[in-house]
Amino acid sequence: MTAVVEPPVARLAALPGVSTASRVAAQAERARATGRVLPVAPALAGLLPAAGLRRGSTVAVHGSTSLLLALLAPATAAGSWAAVVGMPSLGLAAAAEYGADLTRLALVPRPGVEFPAVVAALLDGVDVVAVRSETVSPAVARRLSARARHRGAVLLTTGTWPGADVELSCRREAWTGPENGYGHLRERRVLVRAHGRGSAARPVTAELSLPGPATEAVSATELGEVATA
Repeated sequence: MTAVVEPPVARLAALPGVSTASRVAAQAERARATGRVLPVAPALAGLLPAAGLRRGSTVAVHGSTSLLLALLAPATAAGSWAAVVGMPSLGLAAAAEYGADLTRLALVPRPGVEFPAVVAALLDGVDVVAVRSETVSPAVARRLSARARHRGAVLLTTGTWPGADVELSCRREAWTGPENGYGHLRERRVLVRAHGRGSAARPVTAELSLPGPATEAVSATELGEVATA
């Protein structure tokens, strides 16, 4: 009798906790179909392991409030509720420019010492909660991420956040718009790097226009690959 030897990839895929690319894609599609993933602009989908904001996850955004708004806006436009806590300078006009439904966006600009309680309460009943992280202790941050995970909400943060599932770092490039020394600023090129835990462990980058038409992407590649014309 001839023994059948499974290919190494097949043996690896059979191990507990190991997912192939096709299995990850299938899981992401099922999550979207069941409402476990909130939509984002197509240009940002390639930066997130579930091609959207997975309920129960924490996403940390470094270096760009515009990028945070670009992540938050499509969810409200699709019918989800969102809240922004501790960002008194956030502009509603800017949020609307990214397509946010302002009737589904709550603002708590200065929660003060009640910040943990306010965010925890919002995570109980709001789909997406965006917070400023500078004054949050690591212990409080971990408790709030656990609350988001338990309640099925998405926690968006500015800056460092212990235990974030995905981290998006934004490097700003030049503005475009003024010509011959006058005119209005229209958009700004940014380079976004995404990395994180689990299925987000492999870093990827994308060049975006913020703000731009539908937040269009110029390119999205795995780090270490060189795009050639």
